[in-house]
Amino acid sequence: MRSIWKGSLAFGLVNVPVKVYSATESHDIKFHQVHAKDGGRIKYQRVCTECGEVVPYQEIDKAYDSDDGERVVLTDEDFEKLPAAEKHEIPVLQFVPTEQIDPILFEKSYYLEPDSSSPKAYGLLAATLEQSDRTALVHFTLRQRTRLAALRTRDGLLILQTLLWPDEVRAAEFDSLDKIEKPKQRELAMAETLVESMSDDFDPTEFTDEYQVELRTLIDEAIARGGEKVFQVAEPDTGDEDAEVLDLVAALQRSVDAAGKKVPTGSSDGDADDDEKPKKTPAKKTTSKSSASKSSAKKTATKRTTSKSSTAKKTPAKKTPAKKAAATKTSGERKGA
Repeated sequence: MRSIWKGSLAFGLVNVPVKVYSATESHDIKFHQVHAKDGGRIKYQRVCTECGEVVPYQEIDKAYDSDDGERVVLTDEDFEKLPAAEKHEIPVLQFVPTEQIDPILFEKSYYLEPDSSSPKAYGLLAATLEQSDRTALVHFTLRQRTRLAALRTRDGLLILQTLLWPDEVRAAEFDSLDKIEKPKQRELAMAETLVESMSDDFDPTEFTDEYQVELRTLIDEAIARGGEKVFQVAEPDTGDEDAEVLDLVAALQRSVDAAGKKVPTGSSDGDADDDEKPKKTPAKKTTSKSSASKSSAKKTATKRTTSKSSTAKKTPAKKTPAKKAAATKTSGERKGA
């Protein structure tokens, strides 16, 4: 596994250096759209609905549409003004009883690995959480977005689980709930008996995603049969081309940003997959640079031409002394003879 974040846990006055890893991954088979006739990949272009032109990524900004029909465009400079938690620190806010956190709030899970030659503080925090039966609430900033997260332990390993904000959970307002009658005692007793007969310890390895297994079998059989539905491609497709370009641009942008910033102690260059957009270059500057490049190219060509002409003119002058020297030497040899 490759870490996606480096920093530290701020546990009071205790600083715990950690590395963060994604704890889960999807096993679903991914598909992409192709032309049914020849199996060619279907690509998409970003087309402006106003002018109909294809817009490069560098000229795309984010916008918000209000309920009144007004659209406001925000630039990278606008987002930089927003407050954000320390990127390389996970501050512990408070410790709460574990049973008070509703599982509906859980979002994504991450493993925290100790990033120190002496992980004593890491072990202390993990043991404290386990013995107190409490969960630490923290702030975790990833991809320029600060999340509320739960920090707990699992077999001595610290696990971070991002939480949804309260207003992100919809209220269950169903009129049909008012029509539910209270069950009778006899019905409850029979239901409890049924539950008891089906009770067992939870072992996730006993359960299988049958759909994905059958889907994989279907694909393997189709490849084995061959035919008009199986096409040979020059290189395997690894995803949308535009997405790959964006990932590369984001990676380059992070490298530039990291090179110009001082990294806090116990931290590295941070997120491995930030969704940061590259700084936009105005069209005028680009045109100016292009013109300058062309002018420079013309000047260079002119210099080269002049240099060649000059060299050509000087060549006879160089050869003349050589001939004279040769003639003088021959004359001397004759006299000596």
